[in-house]
Formats: sequence, C-alpha cells, structure tokens
Amino acid sequence: MFTPHSLNVALLMMITSAICWGSWANTYKGVKNYRFELFYWDYAVGIFLISLILGHTMGSTGNDAASLVNNIHSANVNDVILAMVGGAIFNLANLLLVAAIDMAGLAIAFPVSIGIALVVGVITSYAQHPKGNATLLAAGVLCAVIAVVLDGKAYGSLATASRSTSRKSIITCIVSGVLMGLWAPFMTRAMPHEVNGTVLGTLGPYAAAIFLTLGALLSCFIWNIYFMKHPLVGEPVSFAGFFHAPASAHSLGILGGFIWGTGMVFNLVAANFTGVAISYAIGQSAPMVAALWGVFAWKEFKGAGSAAKIYLALMFVFYCLAIVLVARANG
Repeated sequence: MFTPHSLNVALLMMITSAICWGSWANTYKGVKNYRFELFYWDYAVGIFLISLILGHTMGSTGNDAASLVNNIHSANVNDVILAMVGGAIFNLANLLLVAAIDMAGLAIAFPVSIGIALVVGVITSYAQHPKGNATLLAAGVLCAVIAVVLDGKAYGSLATASRSTSRKSIITCIVSGVLMGLWAPFMTRAMPHEVNGTVLGTLGPYAAAIFLTLGALLSCFIWNIYFMKHPLVGEPVSFAGFFHAPASAHSLGILGGFIWGTGMVFNLVAANFTGVAISYAIGQSAPMVAALWGVFAWKEFKGAGSAAKIYLALMFVFYCLAIVLVARANG
C-alpha cells in the first residue's frame, strides 16, 4: 500500500485533493440541457469506480496486512458502516449545496456552506483525533474561513450577481454546510487513530475511500430519487432524461466523479500521515481552485470592477496562508 513517508509528499497529495475538489464541477458546466439530478448518477458511479481502481493499484502494492484486500478482510464491520454513513452524509450535503447555489447564487451559497463545513469538520475531527498543533490549526482554519468570505464578496461584487436571497436558500446553505462537515469525523473513527493509548479504527485509506464512495452511490437511491421527485429548484425530473442523454453527457459525469474521487483518495491517504483534521482543512481549499477556474477558464470576472479584483486577490492570499499554517501545524 502506498502511503506518504514525508510531510512534503503528504502536502502534495492534500493540495492535489483540493485541486480535484475544486475542479470536478467543470465537467457539469460542459454539459447542456442535462439536469444535475441526472448528471449526479453518472458522477456517483464515477467516484466509486475510481476508488476501486486506485485501491487495486496504489492500495495493493505488496501483500502485507495493510494492502487493500487484506485490510478489507480484517476490517471491523462497524468501521465499514461508519465509512458508508460518512459517504451518505457527504452525498446529501453535496446535493443540497448545488440546490443552494441554484437558489441563492454562488456568492452566498458556496462561502456559507463550505465555511461552515470547514469549521465543523476540522473541529470535530481534531476533537476525536488531536494530532498537530492546535493553535496553528485554529489559525489556519480562521484564515480559510476569511478566504471563503472574501470569495463570496468577490462574486457578490460582480454586476451579474443579483439573485435575491430567500430564507429557504439560507437554511439550505446552513444544513448543507453542517452535513458537509460531518462526514470527516465518521472517517476519523473508521480509520486507525489512538485514544488513550489504544488504537481504534481498522480501515486503511484505500478501503475507507471505497466504502465511503459506495455509501454515497447507494444513498443516491434515497437522496437523489427524492430530489428528482421533489426538487428544491425547478420541476420534477424522470429517469427518461437520463436514458435519452447523449454519451458525452454520461462521460462527463463519470469523469467528474473520477476527478472528485481521486481527490478523496489522496486526501485520505495523506490523512494517514497528518491526521484527518489537517488533510481535511487543506482539502477544503477547493474554493480557491474553483475561483481560478472561474477567472481563467470561464471568464466569470471579465469586466469586473476593482472591488471584485481586490477581494479575489485577498482570497488567494488568505488561502495560501491557511495552507501554510495548517501544514506547519503538523510539525
């Protein structure tokens, strides 16, 4: 099983996870006339497939107890359930986040949801597995929160950001953020960690990723079907649209899942070295990556005023500072 043996390698994997988490949505922007609820089925299949592929390659080097198959055979059933529950929670949070963006716009939904998720995830994960310097970790989290607020300010300064904010959209953002921050503690409990000198948790990072993505895929039959019938935005949608969609739309959905799933595997593998709280915090730098795509690929800030550009520049500064502080917290 491949795992990082130095902070530099672990940090590189965590930054890669942030890039993946901030980039997968580009695949959805590439499809036309394909509802997100339908796209999400392809995406969910993609995240599960890539976790299997990486598990049977990177996670299967050697034939020791830590290799994927041996780890799964020896894993505690309770830890498997915890990982799958974490995946189901993530899936619901992600669906709510997309609905909130549709209702309130990215300027409000993304900073509120991801900001809450970052705080909830890091604090609860660190409480369960207190690894790293708490002061530096707290400072890094604060900088990341400031960065996502500045990100929202930058989008809000755009002339096109004129959507009204309803009570329903704010509640959706808050619920999404809390849920998005709760899958990490489940993974902390499922993966090996020390409590009062006793090592608990039996899932290695590759097995944990497989069961988390399996939980996400299976939960689509609950969450996604519900939102297809009772969407928070738009009219109900049927499976007919899924089967009538072009192959390119399905391919982009699976590719989006591959990108996000790669980020998840890398994040959990890095957590094996740094602890989940630190890897999760750096992985949640994804809004910075998404903003870069928005600026350079989708030209979302074309013609933006000076205020938007200042907010954007400050956001990058605070996110870089957050990454440095959280990385140093491991020392």
